Amino acid sequence: MADLWQGPLERIDDCRWRIPKSYKNGMRTDGLIYADEKLLRDIRSDKAAEQVANVAFLPGIVSCSMAMPDIHWGYGFPIGGVAATDIDDGGVISPGGVGFDINCGVRLVRTNFQFEEIKGKIKDLVYALFKNVPSGLGSKGDIKVSQREEREILVKGARWAVGKGYGTEDDLTCCEEEGAISGADPDAVSDRAYERGKAQSGTLGSGNHFLEIQVVEEIYDRQAAEVFGVNEEQVTIMIHSGSRGLGYQVCEEHAKKMIHCLAKYNISVPDRQLACAPVESDEGRQYLGAMRAAANYAWANRQCLMHLTRLVFEKIFSKSWQNMGMSLVYDVAHNIAKIETHEVGGEKKKLCVHRKGATRALGPNHPALPEKYKSIGQPVIIPGDMGRNSYLLVGAEGAKETFYSTCHGAGRLKSRSAATREFDVASLLKELESKGITVMASSRGTLVEEAPAAYKDINDVVGVVQKAGISRKVCRMRPLGVMKG
Repeated sequence: MADLWQGPLERIDDCRWRIPKSYKNGMRTDGLIYADEKLLRDIRSDKAAEQVANVAFLPGIVSCSMAMPDIHWGYGFPIGGVAATDIDDGGVISPGGVGFDINCGVRLVRTNFQFEEIKGKIKDLVYALFKNVPSGLGSKGDIKVSQREEREILVKGARWAVGKGYGTEDDLTCCEEEGAISGADPDAVSDRAYERGKAQSGTLGSGNHFLEIQVVEEIYDRQAAEVFGVNEEQVTIMIHSGSRGLGYQVCEEHAKKMIHCLAKYNISVPDRQLACAPVESDEGRQYLGAMRAAANYAWANRQCLMHLTRLVFEKIFSKSWQNMGMSLVYDVAHNIAKIETHEVGGEKKKLCVHRKGATRALGPNHPALPEKYKSIGQPVIIPGDMGRNSYLLVGAEGAKETFYSTCHGAGRLKSRSAATREFDVASLLKELESKGITVMASSRGTLVEEAPAAYKDINDVVGVVQKAGISRKVCRMRPLGVMKG
């Protein structure tokens, strides 16, 4: 694979590499990539490192333009990119720093089942989930809402779903922002976005979104595992989805609008996909309000998906989900921009932190943590591909250097079109079956696009963030049954 990146990469240590701001005239700060030698070879093979350098042009950027080890080429920002801008110093917000699937994120559900108790039911569960949880491109669900209710969802997020009986208050406690970020502005969301979202609550979507039954196969941190309520051979469920068509529409519309802001606010960036506006401008506030509304839609969506999953388990096992111990460990976003206070150069500053394909990872005793996790830190949920592993991590104090951010997954190695050319469905299904993994997808094309070999090895990615001290391994899960969108 030819190297597309020919620029400088200065080694800082075994897992940090610098792109000096001298690389391009106009860079306001250095680029910083978290990777080991093996992952660096993959990173050199696409244009993601160039995007790291380009993000360093953003007005108000502080520290570095950062990239996690699952970095790959994206729209404007690389996927796996983290950047914070100082709001009081003209800091900007960029839709390209959040992505099209606003608040794409992951939630992890524990159960009381051990693998031996459930292994004969995996196929039944996967088939029932596929039948009862709408998935695929443009999928529509049974949870229909009026425009008035949809506006309510955009403000209340997961709390709306709980109010409808799709969960409990305990679920909200275990969500980032308790399932609804404040400051959402339903008036900043277009009629077209409303139209796209009104029938998609409780739908999985397409691409890399999934619903996966897993088993915990190794514990690394017993103290954290005990706090999070997980143990060896325990069955867990992971749900990965976002804001569906509504979020896509919000990003598309505001990214186009912000192109006009570049001249208006005299902003110079090397890529129009980095179109942005000062956070304190009319355009910045409008996007922030619309993005928060889409983020709340995503939290409601994942809450509904968990509710549908619980119903399937109830049907298969003839028990209530409470009796099966199907409680939420945590739900965390990995495509979002948030206004947060962080220490920069010994001074506390109000920053706009962009996390695109990056997960928040708060360390112990952070005030934003739920009380039961204060002593240990935030659960960090990192899915791998459908043929290898996923991880539960915990935020570490060392993550201060990344504005409490870490990786979000394995990261693509091959594009969807390349995967389609290289892999075939029959061989892939045979490979997964040989590993004891049952898979169902809305299309054969989705399966080959999501082939394990299309992704980096999640074990390598997680190894880097652990070694860098920005998050810590708690346990590793392997897939048993996978439903792909």
